[in-house]
Amino acid sequence: MNKNQFVPQIPYGTRDLLLREAKQKRIVEGSLAELFSRWGYDEVVTPTFEYIETLTVGTGSDMHQHVFKFFDKNNRILVLKPDMTTPIARVAATRLKEAQLPLRLFYLTNVFRHEQAQAGRQCEFYQAGVELLGAPGPVADAEVVALAVETMLESGLANFQISLGQVDFINGLMGESGLTPQCQQQVKSAMVSRDLVGLGEILAQSGLSRAAQELLQQIPLLHGQEDMLNKAYRLVSNELSRKALDNLADIRRLLAGYGVDRYVNFDLGIIRDFDYYTGMVIEGYTPGLGFPLCGGGRYDNMLASFGVANPATGFALGIERVLLAMERQGISVSVRGKEVYIAWADGQLSLAIEAANKCRKEGRRAKLALVPESRTTAENQVVEQGYEELIYIE
Repeated sequence: MNKNQFVPQIPYGTRDLLLREAKQKRIVEGSLAELFSRWGYDEVVTPTFEYIETLTVGTGSDMHQHVFKFFDKNNRILVLKPDMTTPIARVAATRLKEAQLPLRLFYLTNVFRHEQAQAGRQCEFYQAGVELLGAPGPVADAEVVALAVETMLESGLANFQISLGQVDFINGLMGESGLTPQCQQQVKSAMVSRDLVGLGEILAQSGLSRAAQELLQQIPLLHGQEDMLNKAYRLVSNELSRKALDNLADIRRLLAGYGVDRYVNFDLGIIRDFDYYTGMVIEGYTPGLGFPLCGGGRYDNMLASFGVANPATGFALGIERVLLAMERQGISVSVRGKEVYIAWADGQLSLAIEAANKCRKEGRRAKLALVPESRTTAENQVVEQGYEELIYIE
C-alpha cells in the first residue's frame, strides 16, 4: 500500500454498528418505545446539539468538562447533548409549559460525552429513557422504578437488580458533620467512585470524631433489603436522613403492588455523579458488567432553573450496555432472517420484479438479483447468503 494513501478512520470513542448488531439495536429500541407508550409516555425528539448555557442550567456539575464543543457562525458555543434530562427539562419549561401535568415523556437517542472508551462505554452512545414531570412523592418515583424493571425485562434480561438510594440520607449526615463544603465534596466524590481507601484517608484528616468517621465509612456498605433500612435508621438521628429512609420504605411498599419488588434492593452508597438529584436515585446492575445498565432519580430543582418550578423524576438506559449484557448472558435478540432470494434467467427480469413485488406486499423479505444468473449460481447464493427460499424465474 502506498504510504500516502488515505485510510479513513472514525473518531475516538465512536464505532460502527453493522448488519446484525444494527438490527438488534433497532429491535430493542422498538420494543422499548412500545413499552413506554403502553405506560402512557409520549416520545419527544430534541436537537443533537444545544447552546452550552442551556445544558449547564440547573446541573451545578462539571458536565462542561465532558462535552464536545463547537461554534456556530455567530461564535456562540454549542455542545453535543451529553444527556437528555436537561433538554427535556428545557422542552417542558418552554414548549410544553401550558401542558396538563403530570407530563410523561420518553426518548430514544444518541448522546455524547468525553469518556475513556471501553466495552459498553463510548464517547457516542445510545440511550432510552423516561421523564415523569410535575408529580412529587413516592407514587411517581415508584412508577419510574417499576418501569425501569419492566424495561430490563422487555429487553430480555432476567438476571438483574435495581438498587435504590436517597441523596438526602447522605445530605443529612453532611449537614450535621460540620465539614467544610470542600471536604463534603471530597467525601461525596469518594463515595461515588466507591473508593473506600480514599474515603478513609479523607475522613482521617477531617477532624471528625472517630464515631462520626466510622458512620460515614459505613455508608458505601449499607445495602440490602428492609432490614438494612431499619439498621440505618438506628445509626442516624437527624431528621433529613430519617425522612430519606422513610421515603425509600414508602417506595418499596408501592413496588410490591407492581409485583416487581423482588428485583429491587437498597444501596445507601448510591449518590450518582450529577449534582442535580434531590431525592431517590436508582442504578440497575446485572452480573458480568462492572458498570450500571441504567441510572436516574428525582431532580426537583432543575425545571425551576428554566423558570417553571416542577418536581421531576426519571431514568435512562444504555442500549449498548443492554446488548452487551444480553450477549454475555447468552440471550439472543430474535432477528428475522433473510427469507427469499429471487433470481432470473436472461429476458425474465420483468417477471422477477413482479415476483419480488408480490413477496414484499405479503410482508416477506425479498432480495432481487440485479443481473441474470443460472439456477446453479442462484442456489449457491441462497446458501452463501443464508436465504430460506429461492424463487427462480426462467
